[in-house]
Amino acid sequence: MNPLNTVNGTITGGIVLAVLLGLVTSGIMLNAASLLVWIHVLAGITWIGLLYYFNFVQVPALAEAAADASGPGGAGITKYVAPRALWWFRWGALVTWLSGAAYLMHLGILGDAFMLSGGAFTIGVGAWLGTIMLFNVWALIWPNQKKILGIVEASTEEIAKARKVAFLASRTNTLLSIPMLMSMVGFGHGGFII
Repeated sequence: MNPLNTVNGTITGGIVLAVLLGLVTSGIMLNAASLLVWIHVLAGITWIGLLYYFNFVQVPALAEAAADASGPGGAGITKYVAPRALWWFRWGALVTWLSGAAYLMHLGILGDAFMLSGGAFTIGVGAWLGTIMLFNVWALIWPNQKKILGIVEASTEEIAKARKVAFLASRTNTLLSIPMLMSMVGFGHGGFII
């Protein structure tokens, strides 16, 4: 059975390959900090990758589909793609935030990061931006997307309002993702890009 035939098989195969490569390059030592960073980066790529997909691909494509009277429309995307993408998006956001907080706790700087003190200013900026972005995902984007996609019953007016709120929250997250990523990289590499 080829693991590449399923998403679960592909993910499992990727994890097994990563562990094997880790064993070959580092020996049998388990490094908790590196594992937390690895989980954080993998979940973050999932989260931000989907954020960029929504903003750079799906939203403009659905607008074009809606404007094309003779085209197929966007029903396939809104019925099949968007709910699945939003599942990975919101859980990727949560795992990213939790693993980042766990890593900061492991380093003993979680409080300093959120207080923007004690030499943790750079990572603290990233942590705060990530926290705002997580809030936007769970408190603004997801509840409104449920109305837009028909998962939750809503009137035409409520759906129009939900579209605007979800759109602006998503665009805010896209804007915040750039300095957030710079803060994360800056922490590991000695500061912001100058």
